[in-house]
Amino acid sequence: MTSSQERAFAEFWPRYGVEIEPELQIDSLSLFGDERQLFLEIGFGNGEGLAQIAATHPQQHYLGIEVHGPGVGHLLLKAAELQLGNLRIIRHDAVEVLQSHLRRASLAGLMLFFPDPWHKKRHNKRRIVQPAFVDLCVRALKPGGLLHLATDWQDYAEQMMRVLSANPQLLNLQGPGEFAPRPENRPLTRFEQRGQRLGHGVWDLLFQRA
Repeated sequence: MTSSQERAFAEFWPRYGVEIEPELQIDSLSLFGDERQLFLEIGFGNGEGLAQIAATHPQQHYLGIEVHGPGVGHLLLKAAELQLGNLRIIRHDAVEVLQSHLRRASLAGLMLFFPDPWHKKRHNKRRIVQPAFVDLCVRALKPGGLLHLATDWQDYAEQMMRVLSANPQLLNLQGPGEFAPRPENRPLTRFEQRGQRLGHGVWDLLFQRA
């Protein structure tokens, strides 16, 4: 981490950070003291996109999960710069949080953008989007809640589509087997903009919990 990111942990983690303890149960009320809609992003990278979303929608609450220290530090700095009062951050394994700490039906939306593609075929089994993971996402979503995934690897997009479409509690908002145009509420990352200039594709999936 850079010195400024280390400083961010010292200064801003007490405000934005959520420490995972064995009995912790997370929902909007426990994080923010009210029951406004709560949205979760898993693997927010450097947090620029999540900070932008939270700043644009101050009437909603946002929670980000990321294990990479520099990314967390960057988002802490950005959150403090923007004086975001509707954001909390967890630095912990996302699957464990979903399994043990997130209350059932607590989320209005869950976002997973550009997860590690593990692009070598022998490593595909390490991809996070598998049926058991999607079951955890569905359990965390309220009825009508949105599950929004995006990837720039076509074969991963196709795998995501198969796995999400096979879950009986999820409805593809674009129609069976159809990918979605990028929603306005998903900011373009610098990485994605560079990929677009190189002609790389991006696939968005928008599903709703029944």
